[in-house]
Amino acid sequence: MKKRILYTISALGLLSLLSCEKEVSFNLADTVSEKLVVEGSIETGLPPVVSLTKSFGFFSSLDLGSLQDAFISGATITVSDGSRTVNLREYAIDTLGNLYKFYSVDTANSADLSFVGESGKSYQLKIAYNGAHYESTTYVPFPVDMDSIWAAPFDIPVADHPEYRKVVVKYTDPVELGNRYRVFIKQNSRPFIAGRFSTMDDAIINGTSIELDFYNVVNPMDTATTIDRFAFIPGDTVTLKFSAIDKGTYDFWQTLDFSVGTTGNPFSTPIKVSSNISNGALGVWGGYAPSYISIIVNE
Repeated sequence: MKKRILYTISALGLLSLLSCEKEVSFNLADTVSEKLVVEGSIETGLPPVVSLTKSFGFFSSLDLGSLQDAFISGATITVSDGSRTVNLREYAIDTLGNLYKFYSVDTANSADLSFVGESGKSYQLKIAYNGAHYESTTYVPFPVDMDSIWAAPFDIPVADHPEYRKVVVKYTDPVELGNRYRVFIKQNSRPFIAGRFSTMDDAIINGTSIELDFYNVVNPMDTATTIDRFAFIPGDTVTLKFSAIDKGTYDFWQTLDFSVGTTGNPFSTPIKVSSNISNGALGVWGGYAPSYISIIVNE
């Protein structure tokens, strides 16, 4: 009798689950209107750099040729700090037969070379392209230094590789609420790379001291789970770059990080990537104020 009751309850539970199913359809058109995609930055001590590309349709095929064709030439771009305005010049760099195009200050104009990011200033970006106009404003905050840095074994050591290390940083958050950062990691001579979850804020830790664990970053889109991909080894020189950023910059990278992190997960909630560019453009115009801390990994 008990078994029969159990089976009845199980069957009713299964039916209730099936009755909760809801068909969801997505209208993914083969062709959609192209949007301007902006990736621009201005960092303390460095000139503004802006890259313009065209968006791709959901079903578009991607290869080196299509990526190169996505770069936009012929735009008129200005950056202003409220008292001074510079016109950006277009550049193209040959990368093994493929051209990477971007806009920055005119290196032939000595006056423009002095236009660099300064903490405490806001910078307005204006773009004119193909009859349309786009704008954005970002703020360059003041940098915040880390307290200390050291290397430590993994919480669960790898049996065959006891030498694997993570890097730990102690950080004291300022008393003012609203500090936000994007973190980049450099291993030896490799360039700085931001990981898949590169942003942090002080919504929970405001005004406190905490320890933060950091692991190796192969590339921003790396989805590997093997522990050796994230390990530092003795002798590595590791440099962490903590870039203070404003809310608009944080919102873009934070939503993009989570969007990439949930790719392929059928149970995740769709995430709309934030943008601080006007007129329906995608992307970010961000101000950065970095501080640096380094260590040579020990045994």
